[in-house]
Amino acid sequence: MKNVISLRDLQEMVRAGQDVRHLPGEAILTPSARDLLRELESSSGAQPVSPAPSAQSPSRGLPTPPSKTLTSRSPKSELEAFFHSPYAQDLKLQICEMGRRLWQRAYVDGNGGNMAIRVGEDIAICTPTLVSKGSLKPEDMCLVDFEGNQLLGAKKRTSEILMHLQIMKRQPKAIATCHCHPPYSTGFAVAGVVPPTCMIPEYEVFVSVAIAPYRTPGTPEMGKLVADLVDEHNTILMANHGVVTWSHNGIEEAYWRMEIIEAYCRTLLVTAQLGKTPNTFTSEQLQDLLKIKQSLGYVDPRFGLKECELCDNDEWRPGVTCQVPPREGPDAGYDPEAEAAVRAITDQIMAQVK
Repeated sequence: MKNVISLRDLQEMVRAGQDVRHLPGEAILTPSARDLLRELESSSGAQPVSPAPSAQSPSRGLPTPPSKTLTSRSPKSELEAFFHSPYAQDLKLQICEMGRRLWQRAYVDGNGGNMAIRVGEDIAICTPTLVSKGSLKPEDMCLVDFEGNQLLGAKKRTSEILMHLQIMKRQPKAIATCHCHPPYSTGFAVAGVVPPTCMIPEYEVFVSVAIAPYRTPGTPEMGKLVADLVDEHNTILMANHGVVTWSHNGIEEAYWRMEIIEAYCRTLLVTAQLGKTPNTFTSEQLQDLLKIKQSLGYVDPRFGLKECELCDNDEWRPGVTCQVPPREGPDAGYDPEAEAAVRAITDQIMAQVK
């Protein structure tokens, strides 16, 4: 049994007919998992069965994929059958739903933003170009191979697909990717500042952030710079551009990371206006969060680091500092100018004495 149990874990236990009312005492439940457990308890132990995906409501998480793994080399008839199957339809509906949320939250403007879901060894379903994310329809989606070639779909695939595909090629765990332009976190990207850490639990557990240098959107160079970071980070600020996230669970989780980083960056700017140095976690508190993060299968470059290496907030102007004091060394507290002044005064005093 996992130390941390997510909503998806509970749902899989319910589908398997397991009794979720008797979990190990040391198990940690995520908030959404706790909500489901309360629902089960309030219904006198009845275990609800997840409804089958409908044409109007996408299912949560990825549905069970076809038994045969498809590739870009599969016969076109098989690719077409898959692309129009209930499984693919469900994934398309998920993308449409996430696009609607992005648009409603003003994370995208015009026809900006794009998403992709890996559906085979080297193929993915992605959004089209020149379509608002607030008005996506399942029939708008495209099927592409990992070189960016469009295999199926009436509309042309997104112009930034190469970045999504390079993420998936570099990071085998990446099932889904989401790119958009949320204003507050994009502001950090424009300023070239990685948001400071050690302040809000959700940020520490669910995202790991880095900045990729600017290159022209849609170019292989842009995709490579982002892909170089995804082994240790699941949320990349694209300098002077926007944000891209990836998930090993599904497109909704990739979208959630957008909500989390955007809310966090907005909170930081509010905190900076209060005129006080922000409070930060202790090293023990942060280590607890990183343990949860690691048990959920998320990436983070801080796993295994020492206490004094966990926080690095020097770029944040309001002056956030880690609660762990810097390690004392042989030169700790040494000030060359002060030392020279003391030596000069000492020489003057000794000369007067002589």
